[in-house]
Amino acid sequence: MRLFTRNGHDWSDRYPLIAEAALRNRNNSFVIDGEAVVLGVDGISDFNGLHSRKHDDEVQFYAFDILVSDGEDIRKLPLSRRRANLSRLLARRVDGIFLSEFEQGEIGPDLFRHACLMGLEGLVSKHRPYRAGRSPHWISIKNRKHPAMSRVMDAFR
Repeated sequence: MRLFTRNGHDWSDRYPLIAEAALRNRNNSFVIDGEAVVLGVDGISDFNGLHSRKHDDEVQFYAFDILVSDGEDIRKLPLSRRRANLSRLLARRVDGIFLSEFEQGEIGPDLFRHACLMGLEGLVSKHRPYRAGRSPHWISIKNRKHPAMSRVMDAFR
C-alpha cells in the first residue's frame, strides 16, 4: 500500500488513518484520486493544519475518482461508471477514506456562494468531459474572505 502526492512523493507513513483504511479495503489493487484533509472542530477543512504536520494522524482522504480497479486502468470509462465503481469500493465506510460528493450542471455560482457563506476555502471545477489526473481544465475558485486567500496572494509576490 502506497500513498503518493501529485508530485510523486511517497507519504504512506505520514497519514496512518488513510493507510489503514486502504489496507482494510476488500479490493487489493486500486488507485483513487482525491484530497487529503484535516477537518477542524467545525467540520471545515483546515489547510494550515494539514501543512503544519501536527495532525498527520487525523488526516482523512476524500476520494473523487477511481483510476485503477483490480489492477485494470479504467480512466477511459465514463465518469459515471468510475464513480459507481468508487462508490462500491468505499461502501463499507471505513474511517479514513470517504467518497466526496460532487455536483454536475449549471449550479456553480450558487454552490460557490453557499461555500463562501459556510466559510469554505473555495471550489474546484472541472470541464466536461472530466479527465483523470492533472489538467489545465481544472479551475480553482477561491473565497476571497477565507484566511487561505493570503497564502494564494503570497504565492504571486
